[in-house]
Amino acid sequence: MYYLFSTQIPGSPLEDTVLRATLAALTAFLVSLLLGTKVIRKLGEYQVREDTSKTHSEKLRDLHANKRNTPTMGGIIVLLALFISAALWCNVKDYTIGLLFLTAAGLGVLGFADDYLKLTVKDCFGMRDRTKLSFQLALGLILGIAIYQHFKSSGVGTGINLPFFREDVELGYLYVVVVMFYVAWSSNAVNLTDGLDGLAIGCTILAGLALCFVAYALGDRETSLFLGINHIPWAKELSVFCAALVGSGLGFLWYNGFPAQAFMGDVGSLSVGGVLAVVALLLKQELLFILIGMVFMLEAFSVFLQVVVFKLSGRRVFYCAPLHHHFQFIGWPESKITVRFWIVAAVMGFLGLLIFRIGL
Repeated sequence: MYYLFSTQIPGSPLEDTVLRATLAALTAFLVSLLLGTKVIRKLGEYQVREDTSKTHSEKLRDLHANKRNTPTMGGIIVLLALFISAALWCNVKDYTIGLLFLTAAGLGVLGFADDYLKLTVKDCFGMRDRTKLSFQLALGLILGIAIYQHFKSSGVGTGINLPFFREDVELGYLYVVVVMFYVAWSSNAVNLTDGLDGLAIGCTILAGLALCFVAYALGDRETSLFLGINHIPWAKELSVFCAALVGSGLGFLWYNGFPAQAFMGDVGSLSVGGVLAVVALLLKQELLFILIGMVFMLEAFSVFLQVVVFKLSGRRVFYCAPLHHHFQFIGWPESKITVRFWIVAAVMGFLGLLIFRIGL
């Protein structure tokens, strides 16, 4: 759609980034909404349903007993809407958009395989952690090399933008390693957050929206000059892509909100987590995304802390990890946990935009 009009009609209004981002969000929302009912029905027909009995916690099994047999792998809806909208409104020949398609598709395939094993193999909790992490690191390595070469050919440094430092901390070839672990870490963080109705996709929407604003500011030359920040030419396309992600997430939230008609599954959570990471990397806002995606970070850290402390001392820091389950165990209603985590995500998004604006 973008090429059909922008290349044939000089000065086409579709060259306007704000218009394309708006259309991308609306398109993704409508596609997600329209496809949702059909996809969820098909998932139910093929018995692609959540088995909540596959957990090591008896109390968690009881808390989620009413969720059993809810269709899962609904992340397919998010990915379909995202791909369709991005293909229509993004410059698909842009190198960075290609990297995002690769990320979403690669991690989507990994998530699909993980979900498939959980559904088809008795007493199986999915792929082995080592196997899953190896795939994520391998994809991260490919992305790291691709981003490194793109930055070098574009004259952009391969450094990390640290708060309160005027210059990036240059990493050289080590940047590839950073990308590897950054993508795997973000992908798993969103995956761990996906444990309550609407929680992960709601936080994804808020993080994607914040990154959309950041991308627009970096990609628009006049705005970047006004804010006194380095202009990144390809950031405009990333803002349109982020808008498509926000729209597809909103459409899926229609079905995933409490009580959920479908769960996202690993096919969705792993892929959107990786996409958010790659957007942050391409915008050179690696540390800012940690703040914007603070809910994801806290969820992942709670699991890490729980495992380490338990192995060292035999004690538990939380009643159950990830963090949202801890609050379930102390008696918070699921809907209240979700909304409160959304509030934290929104506040962190605003704080991230504030820090980005004042250039810390």
